[in-house]
Amino acid sequence: MKMTLLFRPLSRLALFVFLSFVGLNSPLLAQSVAVMVNGEPITTFDIEQRIRLIKISTHKSPPRQEVIDELIGEKVKIREAKKFGVNPTSTDIDQAYANMGARMGMSPEQLTKSIGSQGVRPDTIKARLRADMVWGSLVRGRFKESLLVSDRDVNEALKNGGEDKSKIEGVEYQMRPVVLIVPRGAAGPVVEARRNEANSLRERIQSCSDAVRTVKAMRNATLRDPVTKTSADLPPTLRDLLDKTPVGHLTPPEITRQGVEMVAVCEKKVTSVDTPKKKEIREKMFADKYEKRSKSYLDDIRRSAMIEYRESRPEKGDK
Repeated sequence: MKMTLLFRPLSRLALFVFLSFVGLNSPLLAQSVAVMVNGEPITTFDIEQRIRLIKISTHKSPPRQEVIDELIGEKVKIREAKKFGVNPTSTDIDQAYANMGARMGMSPEQLTKSIGSQGVRPDTIKARLRADMVWGSLVRGRFKESLLVSDRDVNEALKNGGEDKSKIEGVEYQMRPVVLIVPRGAAGPVVEARRNEANSLRERIQSCSDAVRTVKAMRNATLRDPVTKTSADLPPTLRDLLDKTPVGHLTPPEITRQGVEMVAVCEKKVTSVDTPKKKEIREKMFADKYEKRSKSYLDDIRRSAMIEYRESRPEKGDK
């Protein structure tokens, strides 16, 4: 008992010295709380990290208060979403992070290394991704009916815009994809031989029935199920390619992982169900409705949030 009492003060002193050393070298312990939002802290480290992230994406230095407002908004969004059971798992967030990297042509590890070289931690991006995910799901789920854009609204916008007939009408394409299989890793001459075979088919085939009969009789060739798409479903480059290909003929060959691919254009017919222009208008009208509803909703829940600033707020115009 006496020995325990004798060493207790020494242990406390050693612990104090250790914590002091860690505090001087750890950004987590050295940071201070700038704002409390519903009992959750936003630290100076969070703010500096977000400023760096915005600089990377915009090449501009954002005003500090603007960044703080963004972080406050994310805190209240996540809290509100949890009330309605919208709470993505860490796996969901990691997948979103991986998808973001993939769009930039990078693996998650490469993305982490890239932003790390500029002083940004992956958790900074993941925090923003989480807020965006939960808020999008929440707003679309709660206000689904009011966000709908009717055909009548779209047609009225087209009429008022004075669009010409070619933009109002679309095309429905019926197609049969054709694949001349090439073994993975095949040498260049093998691939080129199959490409020549594909070009020969393009010259001979005059209808979809020709394509079905010919491809089924070929070795290492396959005919996929029929596909029907409207011009609104397709990117401009593919629409242009299909428009240039006569009905009953094959599109130019393309080298893919499966081999040499073409599309037999079986039918084209004019449709007014949906067109690229209608799709564009519909998406813009939805985005406008979403933006207004999102802002109104966020303003409401932010007004009822408990926000406590622990640092002095900058004057307007300060960074």
